[in-house]
Amino acid sequence: MAGPSLFDDSDRRYLDLLKRCLTASLYDESAWTSLEAYVQTFLGEHVLSARATWLRALGAPLARLFGVVGAAGRVGGRSFRLVYETPFDARRRAEGRDWPLFGYTMVGHARLDHVQACIEDVVSRGVPGDLVETGVWRGGTVIFMRAVLKVLGVTDRTVWVCDSFDGLPPPEVADEPDLSRVEFLKVSLERVVENFRRFDLLDDRVKFLRGWFAETLPAAPIGPIAVLRLDGDLYCSTWDVLDALYDRVSDGGYVIIDDYHSWPSCRQAVTDFLAHRRLAPALRTVDWTAVYWQVRRPTD
Repeated sequence: MAGPSLFDDSDRRYLDLLKRCLTASLYDESAWTSLEAYVQTFLGEHVLSARATWLRALGAPLARLFGVVGAAGRVGGRSFRLVYETPFDARRRAEGRDWPLFGYTMVGHARLDHVQACIEDVVSRGVPGDLVETGVWRGGTVIFMRAVLKVLGVTDRTVWVCDSFDGLPPPEVADEPDLSRVEFLKVSLERVVENFRRFDLLDDRVKFLRGWFAETLPAAPIGPIAVLRLDGDLYCSTWDVLDALYDRVSDGGYVIIDDYHSWPSCRQAVTDFLAHRRLAPALRTVDWTAVYWQVRRPTD
């Protein structure tokens, strides 16, 4: 993807500031850890089942406070979320290794830099197609995709925002963690739409597709695709996206797998799909977890 940049200095400054805003790197408090996300995700189901015992020991007032939808809810007409004051680690945030308490994406700076480079490359080479992300959380990466297109003055490509908008599904493969009940990961369609609006990037070049990938993507009016970015974590989510959309990626376009090294089941889904299709693309590293490859279609 080497070549002269399409961005001038003011463009680069805007996009770099946007990255810091979307990752919440400007705010130390964004490193604080949601108690609900920590308990449900990192301490496991055995802790969840024991929570009632803890709360009884803490007494009725604290039990009422902690017991509302996993340490987040409403008391006396006010909403609340319990957090640990975790120190901000700029390196971890840049590498996308933590979950920002607020902010709009978990992917960090390196993966946003890579998205920018992919878009700049397909635009400069005239690779046809839209930009697609499957699994968007609060929408930060797709917001950034739309910003890059806008800075480049591109008006003939759409950014597709594909998600259940209700968190992750229950896993269907053994040894996958069950994150389906983690409220921190459930971001509504309305919230993501509003996030686009906050950055003045909501327009008719942004399309939303709500639902589980296996149900929505096969018949989705998407294609061709210049950049396809997968961030669905699970085996089935990864397979379903590749099965539905891979054939729509243009020759010279990019496929990006966010969770390849951090989720063994995601990596296995990619391996199985490529073997099933008898494909052997050269996978390249983005950072500690993400990989990508460039699609090459056979010529007649």
